[in-house]
Amino acid sequence: MSITDGQQPFAISGPERQRNVILECPYCRDQVPNLVDDFASGDYICGNCGLVLGDRIVDTRSEWRTFANEEGDDPSRVGNAANPFLDGAQLDTLISRNGDNGSGLARDLNRTQGRTTAQRHERNLVQAYKEISALCDAYDMPRTTVDIAKQLYRRVENEHLQRGKNNDAIIAACIFLACRQDNAPRTFKEICALTKVDRKDIGRTFKFLKSKLGAATGTTSSGDLIARFCSNLNLDQDTRRITEILTRKAKDMDNISGKSPVSIASACIYLTSHLMGSGRDAKAISEIAGVGEATIKATYKTLYANRKDLLTPDIFTRAPKASEANLPNP
Repeated sequence: MSITDGQQPFAISGPERQRNVILECPYCRDQVPNLVDDFASGDYICGNCGLVLGDRIVDTRSEWRTFANEEGDDPSRVGNAANPFLDGAQLDTLISRNGDNGSGLARDLNRTQGRTTAQRHERNLVQAYKEISALCDAYDMPRTTVDIAKQLYRRVENEHLQRGKNNDAIIAACIFLACRQDNAPRTFKEICALTKVDRKDIGRTFKFLKSKLGAATGTTSSGDLIARFCSNLNLDQDTRRITEILTRKAKDMDNISGKSPVSIASACIYLTSHLMGSGRDAKAISEIAGVGEATIKATYKTLYANRKDLLTPDIFTRAPKASEANLPNP
């Protein structure tokens, strides 16, 4: 049975399909209708005879548009994600330098737009963010550290603290400060090697930002550095644990309290590696920690003189393969 009204193309075929409404061509009457969706005109068309079976259809396909300047497909449906470290709605209009048939008007408009304060401020931030990300990625720093460094630089830019300062030193100081705030501290020498900025410039800029921003900087302890140094020296977990214990004991010694955390950590690694039978020479530790060989040996000499206080029975209980006889005589 079919339901038709003049040229109405809807029909019901068979009792087993009474709940299905079938759209078919009233002239062709094919069991499998050959219907074409002409979204350009909004019509349903019979592919055999060309009869228009419906109009004003809705295009349900994805609304892909091409936003690329070059030819080719660019299946982008939206713009870039909003950057939380930039101000405003980030819906700025960019004037292209081309497309004026060689008159030069587009180039002049682009140059005028680039002189605006807002554009220059945002461009400086974007460039600084790229440098911070590239530098932090070189040392495999966590994403939280990168974000903290970007937030610090944004505060510097917003409060106009960068005037008269070396921008590279500001970026280096922001990374150094972010590492401390994220409890993943790096030494000044590591930041110097990463950013190629002089240590004195980083130190001066760090103190300046610390006073102006009022940011919590925390402190660097020897224990914060041991895990990374031991990993770079390919030392096992037992050596790392014994080194951490010796470092905590060494900090309480009166004759070593004036040493820097890096020097103490390096000397404890030197002592523990030999104690465990997997000795690392001072040169290898110096290259990893950024401390001079003479400094490591001088600090080790103090530790060796107080080895009776450091190498308590619990050390040998935790590490059965440890032997005091393995320690080199300074």
